[in-house]
Formats: sequence, C-alpha cells, structure tokens
Amino acid sequence: MQQAVSQRTSRYRSALVTVASMCTALLIGGCEFEQSAESSAAPEPIRPVRVAEVVETGGGEEIRLSGTIEAEDSINLAFRVGGQLIQRTVNVGDRVRAGQTVARLDPETAQNAVDAARANVAAAMARLVETRNTIARYEPMVARGFVARQQFDRAVESRNAAEAQVEAAEAKLRSAENQRSFTELVADAAGTVTARGAEPGEVVAAGQMVVQLAREGGRDAVFDFPPRVKDALAADTVIEVVSTTDPNVRALGRVREISPQADPVTRTFRVRVGLANPPEALRLGSSVSGKVPVGGGAEGISIPAAALTRADGQPAVWVVDPGTQRVALRNIDVIAYELDRVLVQHGLMPGDLVVTAGVQSLRPDQPVRLLGAVSAPAVSDEAAPESAGETTGGTPR
Repeated sequence: MQQAVSQRTSRYRSALVTVASMCTALLIGGCEFEQSAESSAAPEPIRPVRVAEVVETGGGEEIRLSGTIEAEDSINLAFRVGGQLIQRTVNVGDRVRAGQTVARLDPETAQNAVDAARANVAAAMARLVETRNTIARYEPMVARGFVARQQFDRAVESRNAAEAQVEAAEAKLRSAENQRSFTELVADAAGTVTARGAEPGEVVAAGQMVVQLAREGGRDAVFDFPPRVKDALAADTVIEVVSTTDPNVRALGRVREISPQADPVTRTFRVRVGLANPPEALRLGSSVSGKVPVGGGAEGISIPAAALTRADGQPAVWVVDPGTQRVALRNIDVIAYELDRVLVQHGLMPGDLVVTAGVQSLRPDQPVRLLGAVSAPAVSDEAAPESAGETTGGTPR
C-alpha cells in the first residue's frame, strides 16, 4: 500500500517539473519577443552631412575650364613598308632632331631585292654590249654587200631593245634601293616623342604608327567646352590660360580651332587655343585652366562640384528639406562644368540646400543632421559614418 502511494507521488512530482519547465520556456520566449519588438522600434540613425545653398548666376559671367597643353602640330611617324621592327631608338619624352633615325626594320628582304635588281642591271648591260658589238661588225660589211640590210636592221632593233631593258633594270634598282631606305624611320622635324605604337620584335604594317612626334614650335591649350560655352565662342576669342600648379605662370591665346562635332560620350566640344609666346613652364602635358567669358548666355544655378552624384545614369544631387531634415535625390540638367562648380539649368531653385559631404552614405527620405547647425536629437558615435567627410569621386567630363 505504501509502495503504491510512493509511486503516485513520484509521478506527480515529474508532472510538476515538466509543467514548470514549459512555463519557464514560455516566459523566456516572451521576453525575447519583447526585446526584439523594442529593437525593431529603435529610431532610425541620423546621418551628419555638410550642405551648400544653391545660388543663381547671371548670364554675363566668366567661368574656368580645365585643359592640357599640347603641341600645335603633332604627327605620327610610320614606315612606308611593312616588316619586323628590330630597333626603336627613342622613347616617350625624348627629344629628336630633324633627320634622326628613330626606328629600323629588318633589312634582309629589302637588301635581297637590291641585289637581285643589280644582277638584272648587269645582265641587261651585257646584252646591250653584245648588240652594240654586233652592229659595229655589221656596219662595214653592209656597205660591201656581205651582210643583208634586213639582218643589220634586226641588229639595230636588238640594240634598241637592250637599251630599253637596261633603263628598266636601272629603274627597278632605284626602286629597290628606295624600298631598302624605307626600312629606316627618320624624323622629318625636331620635336618631342609623345607616344609609341610598336615594340622591337613586332611585325608592323605600312602606315602603322611607330612613334608620335610633337613638333617644336607652337603650343595649344586644349579644352573640352560644354555646348553653352562653345556657342558663345568666336574664332578669335582671347582666353587667359593659367597653370594649375603655379598661378603665376600664364599666357594669352586665341581660339584657333573649334570642333564642329560633340564627343559622343561627354557631349562636349574640343577647342584648341593657340598660345602667344607661352612660357617654358607651360610644357607639353601641363594641366592648365582657362578663363572663358560667356556673356549673354542663359542664366543658371551654381552648385559645388562635390555635390554631384548620379541616379539612373543622369546627374543628380541630394536635396535637404529644412522642415523635415530629410533628404531626397533629385535629377538635374547640367549645362557647364567648371573646376570646382557646376552650372545647372533645371532641377534646382535658388535657396535649395544640397549635400556636399556624405553623399555616398545616403538613401531617399533619410534623416540627416546639418554639420555646424543646431540639432535637437543627439547622434551616437555608431550613427556617424566614417565617410561623412567624403565627397563624390569627381566631376564627369
């Protein structure tokens, strides 16, 4: 009897332990759910950004564009014949003089052609000597009637043909010698090597660029102009060109060439400005800026170049709503790119606030805090991105 009571008591205790374990698990799960709900309801992090106010520009301003110094006259040196390149005596940056040999082809084939042509000349000369000797023998014999007149005439015709063959053989020899001379590439003017198009050991075709040479003499400042600025230019417009590394190095130039066709990628027009007496510091390849008057042009909006980003392949900026302190991505129409600013035709209004630092870490409708401005909610260290001071990678050209 006591044993049966003991067994029932043991079963009751096991059941109580099981129920207690289940209750504990439910309580723990409920706590985790409440913690997860509290976490999901956490406030969205606020991004600190720098902004700039949009300003309006008039139509009579001057803008600066960046460009490079190039030679006024640049040529591609190439062989007139094809063959294997065995030597190139110059590299990029080397100065060459007029008449200097800059590259050579394997001359073996050309030399063989010269040797064959000389042999043909020798054979033709031997034939000519033979026909002349025959005529010299026939002439006294014709007068005495020992040689028929027709036979003498055939000897004269053979001599004439031999003379023609000699002339043809000599012409082929001159041609072969010219072909051999074409295996050496000679600079026709003094200048500086700006590019190379083949390496020793390569087989090059006739006309293939081996060395690009910037001839000594005039220098151009080359710019890529947006359509609005290009339309305001005249063929004799004076432009001041300044070195970007040393503002004291400058020169004046006149527009001498305006490309009639826009670049298919950048939609800009290539403009060459001929410099008058440029200083030596404006070397080939130097980076320069040009001050271009665009008086009478259309009005626009000016923003810092650092504010520019892209959306769906088009220029865009992040605009801050002062009331909600949230950002929106807005597409814009760019009409000109300057060194550090961008001129906008549509998409912005004077007084708009555009983000200039922190643009890469933003998303639409994200709350932001303007750096330097008073903001009620504090931003934790975790909420401040390391890239808050970064700007866009560059202005597209």
